[in-house]
Amino acid sequence: MAILSNIRKRTTVLILIIGLALFAFVISGIFNSNDLGGAKVGSSIAEINGEAIAREDFQRKMERASRQYGPNFSTTQLVNNVYNQEVRRVVLDQQFEELGIAIESDQIVDYVRTNPGYAQIPDFVDSDGNFNAELFRNAIADWKANDPLRYDAWLQDEKNIMQYAKEQMYFNLVKAGVGATLSEGEFDYKLQGNKVDMQYVRVPYNAIPDSTITISKSEIQAYVNEHKDDFKQEPARDIRFVFFEEKASEEDESAIKAAIVKVLDDAVEYNESTDRNDTILGFKNTTDYAAFLDRYSDTKFDTIYKAKKDLPQIAADSIMALSIGQIYGPYKDGGYYSVTKMVSRKANGSVKASHILFAYEGATRANPEVKRTKEEAEAEAKRILVEAKKSDADFAALARDNSDGPTATRGGDLGYFQEGIMADEFNDFCFNNSVGSIGLVETQFGFHIIKIDDKQDVVQIANLSREVQPSETTTSNLFTETTKFEMETTEADAESFSSIAEKSEYIVRPVNKVKALDENLPGLGQQRNVVQWAFSPDTEVGDIRRFDLATGYAVVQVTKKYKEGVMASEDASATVLPILRKERKAEQIIAANKGKDMSAFASSNNVTQSTATAVTAKAPTIPGAGREPLVVGTALAMEENQTSGLLKGETGVFMVKVTKKEDAISLPNYATFGTTLSNQNRNAVNTQVFNALKESAEIEDNRADFF
Repeated sequence: MAILSNIRKRTTVLILIIGLALFAFVISGIFNSNDLGGAKVGSSIAEINGEAIAREDFQRKMERASRQYGPNFSTTQLVNNVYNQEVRRVVLDQQFEELGIAIESDQIVDYVRTNPGYAQIPDFVDSDGNFNAELFRNAIADWKANDPLRYDAWLQDEKNIMQYAKEQMYFNLVKAGVGATLSEGEFDYKLQGNKVDMQYVRVPYNAIPDSTITISKSEIQAYVNEHKDDFKQEPARDIRFVFFEEKASEEDESAIKAAIVKVLDDAVEYNESTDRNDTILGFKNTTDYAAFLDRYSDTKFDTIYKAKKDLPQIAADSIMALSIGQIYGPYKDGGYYSVTKMVSRKANGSVKASHILFAYEGATRANPEVKRTKEEAEAEAKRILVEAKKSDADFAALARDNSDGPTATRGGDLGYFQEGIMADEFNDFCFNNSVGSIGLVETQFGFHIIKIDDKQDVVQIANLSREVQPSETTTSNLFTETTKFEMETTEADAESFSSIAEKSEYIVRPVNKVKALDENLPGLGQQRNVVQWAFSPDTEVGDIRRFDLATGYAVVQVTKKYKEGVMASEDASATVLPILRKERKAEQIIAANKGKDMSAFASSNNVTQSTATAVTAKAPTIPGAGREPLVVGTALAMEENQTSGLLKGETGVFMVKVTKKEDAISLPNYATFGTTLSNQNRNAVNTQVFNALKESAEIEDNRADFF
């Protein structure tokens, strides 16, 4: 670990400095109301339309979420998950209060009754297994009196039920006012049913090189000013870093291999207690593998026999070729150097087999859909057995067509397995017969036609392994190297970071537009502390800091800050330049081709005429050109044999001629299409209404101050 090198380098002065720093930290906590994140103790995580999400309440919900989601969720993921839930709750609760939406006890009972997760709780059901409202009320009263922990848990469940019920009521009210008329249904029908065939000429925008189009900074700024909503930005940071990985050097690896080789042969050691030299058996000659590996290896002795597939892939062939007592290695496998010794071998100890299962009603794990009797299953198995034993039989096909087992889709293939894995009868057939044998056995699962596909030896091995880790010298040198780079870049001007790194052949990696709540940084992984430092009010552009990581060090520099609001022209240029260039190119193409017919338009621009058939407004894609809604919409509005003017499309300037129009067949009514539209609109209510409420809410997000 990188931090260990610091500990090893401690001196009296360093200890004194650390002590003074800790003392200053404690004192600052006494006289300053700020916590670690720089936020005021007791302040809110967020405010939504003036309503605060209290820090203490948020923390309790974080703890519950942590228990629910387990260790696979990072702190940042938990924070974001709980925050989103709380924003949703507050935004909707404000609507509920304004509209007077409330839930009565009878509605809670109705919800519990219809929700299997609650309705089947034993305390809530009668002797017939049915939910009983009276038993439900009595159970809650009993918990309140005699089981406070369970009652507290129920109160949280009740809150969730009430919240869900209110949401359901609210959204149902909105849905009641959402629908679609018959006219809208007819319009939608015609959007997908009206078709047009056309000839077209397209001069693509890329026919004019970007280098010939000059766009000024003021033009970019003017575009941004006209489209401010499209160029809003959150606070962000650009950083760059050099990563110093803590890994073993070539010298370290050589030393590890040498240490392994040293204990292969017998050695003589002086025994102080007996005042004599003892012969210590090496790995080649020892038979007490457990004791030897406990003393000399980073891995323990594993007595389990292994098939070839379970051995290190890089050495499996060589290991399987060993005789008893022989060794192979040293070889590198993952993060270890190993020497493997063959301890024991079982011939044909692993079998590869396929089977066809004929289950019957009442057999263990039988599919409920299987209704055949045991006698019927046996008769069917014997019939297929005859087919399977034919010289030209395709066993895999028979399994796919007849097996009731989950391996049917794999042609009955069970893969390799060792003794004791399968049911006794199945096991005995496989290990007592030769490869290619086909037979019928009965187990508690049904009748099995078994084919033995292959057999392999299994081996017991001893692995003498040492983990490849950097030595103290390597970690110390890395710390010195990192510190030197940090000092050089800190003392130089901010722009020298890359040039100083380049002199030492370090790789500088930029990460742009880091958000305040980001957690993962490309090239560094989860490094929330780096993000927090970059957003600290005390961190300025150009500041540099070294971070101790689990796998080394990172020297990080902040290179740019982005304020919340509208993007500056230089930040928006990557988006705006292609838009303005396209506009300018369209103007040039149109100006150069005014008054030309389709043939002249094509020939003067060295492009060919193309055709498109059965194009609709619902799918406005032109073959060879892509999605072109304006061009397609114009064509649908034209008459047959009519030619358009020059059209400014998405990918180029077009001229089209309509060759055929086919209107959708008129229907007696369009109720079906109106209903479909209504359902689509109602299904979108929950998401769209909440997003609209959230968008219009005034939200002050303080998460980054605490986490």
